[in-house]
Amino acid sequence: MTTPTHTTERVACITGAASGIGASIARRLAEDGLHVALNDLPDQREALDDLAAEVQSRGVRATVVPGDISEAGGPDDVVARLVSELGQLDVMVSNAGIAEVKPLLEVSAEDWDRMLGINLRGMFLTYTAAARQMIEQGRGGKIIGAASLVAHRPFPMLGHYVASKYGVRGLTQNAAAEWAKHGITVNAYCPGIVDTPMWDLIDERLAEEEGLEPGEAKQKYTEQMISLGRMQRPEDVVGFVSYLASPDSDYMTGQSVIVDGGIHFV
Repeated sequence: MTTPTHTTERVACITGAASGIGASIARRLAEDGLHVALNDLPDQREALDDLAAEVQSRGVRATVVPGDISEAGGPDDVVARLVSELGQLDVMVSNAGIAEVKPLLEVSAEDWDRMLGINLRGMFLTYTAAARQMIEQGRGGKIIGAASLVAHRPFPMLGHYVASKYGVRGLTQNAAAEWAKHGITVNAYCPGIVDTPMWDLIDERLAEEEGLEPGEAKQKYTEQMISLGRMQRPEDVVGFVSYLASPDSDYMTGQSVIVDGGIHFV
């Protein structure tokens, strides 16, 4: 990677940006005036292109950098391409991840490896690729990861997902401790039950396990667990991500903050 010429403008990369929370984060950071690089798997190229056109209408630059962040060298390639297009990297939002509903006794070694390969290995590779670029630039930066409510408490039927997100929380703390000397802050956001395609899949499997109709599991957990009484929308978390990406959070690092409507109180 080459060291770009510093500008007063800022550039953010969002992984897992094709839909859900990732797409909402890209829109919010564009509204905040950041140029954005949009990443997801190559088969999501059309959705990424549409999102890039949308955010460019807000007066910022956008580039699409597809790639698998769980593969060795994948995030390094993504960062190199976005820097060649946009000149620098100031904010990395490592949002890509998957979920799967299975009782632990049914989780295979392959299930385990896939979950941790994407959610934790991919996070590690993305964090370190971003950190290397930011250190080379020499002016710090913001690294922001997607954890979850389950990084703080278990959730039945999501054991290997829970393990991956507890790992993200630990990785975030360790990265924050190691990279503070470079002016890099590292924090994570922890959503709860969010109305996204990921939670549609969780709802479908929970409904099967509990003998419910599709949609009833989400409604059940919303009514029983969420103090504010409604399911979370992507927009409910992006304001916090905007804060983490802004200078207002310069003295905050190593935190994994729950934004869940009042499910878990710490």
